[in-house]
Amino acid sequence: MDHDRPDVLLTGLLFYDLVLTGLGKPPTPGEEIWTEGMGSSPGGIANLAVAAARFGLRTSLATVFGDDYYGAYCRGVLADQESVDLSLSRTADGWHTPVTVSLAYNHDRALVTHGQEPPYSQDALMGDPPEARTALVHLEAEPRGWLGKAAANGTQIYADVGWDPTQQWSRDLLDQLSLCHAFLPNEAEAMAYTRTDSALAALGTLTELVPVAVITRGGDGAVAVDQTTGEYADVPALDVEVLDATGAGDVFGASFVAASLGGWPLQERLRFAVLAASLSVQRHSGALAAPGWYGVDRWWRALDDPELRRAYGFLADRIPANPGPPTHGAPVTPQ
Repeated sequence: MDHDRPDVLLTGLLFYDLVLTGLGKPPTPGEEIWTEGMGSSPGGIANLAVAAARFGLRTSLATVFGDDYYGAYCRGVLADQESVDLSLSRTADGWHTPVTVSLAYNHDRALVTHGQEPPYSQDALMGDPPEARTALVHLEAEPRGWLGKAAANGTQIYADVGWDPTQQWSRDLLDQLSLCHAFLPNEAEAMAYTRTDSALAALGTLTELVPVAVITRGGDGAVAVDQTTGEYADVPALDVEVLDATGAGDVFGASFVAASLGGWPLQERLRFAVLAASLSVQRHSGALAAPGWYGVDRWWRALDDPELRRAYGFLADRIPANPGPPTHGAPVTPQ
């Protein structure tokens, strides 16, 4: 039964994120730049875990923690503060938790990371994966064995994909979509993998490969097709000031899953995901910037724009009567 299994199953590499904001430009060799703001939080796969858990989804995470300060900090935040189930995770003796420094500027960010390959693979962590309502995954060039097992036990796979540093954009990766219920790449990735020159053309190709195709378009919003319901949606972005874009795509994906599990129409699912991602970029650091129901409720109650009140009027019936306590933000120095 649904109440006996996770709503969301996750696995992937975890990072300790240190985010520097308020930069006018990146540093050049030999130059020192003082930044106006700083925050820290768990990162990597933790972005998805926290974003999902803050919408009340039972979230199970299989990852590796180092036996160092960074691992202990991330484990404490996820298990104790955010109520993420870590029973599938492991702590590796003598292994250093990867650390990423994110330099946020010009509505984007550059990343510098130190770390090594984890001592346990995704397949080793998952074994025979538990039955879950959904799994959120990052597709990689080398298919993971656990994905086929999860799909076979009835878990709906929601997938995205990262930037290909080789820029080969092998179409072989798209073969994995046969296991997936939904695919949520960004515009550049979608066009590169489908060999098309527009988001709409890429969407048309992806609809032949996966039941639900979603393409995020940054400042142009998002577009999607759900073949299971016959719906098409094109949603504009919200006009917000971007403080830190770290993890915004993960917040979008987790929010889309939360709305999908609620059975919402595609237009509402897409608007909700755009909203959640937009709220997240106005706070420091990816994982702990996730708004959850508390953040969405605060935004809705303060909203006085008539056009947005109409567009997001569905929230009046979607926000829980008790949206929960205030969310914990990343420890920051003031900007």
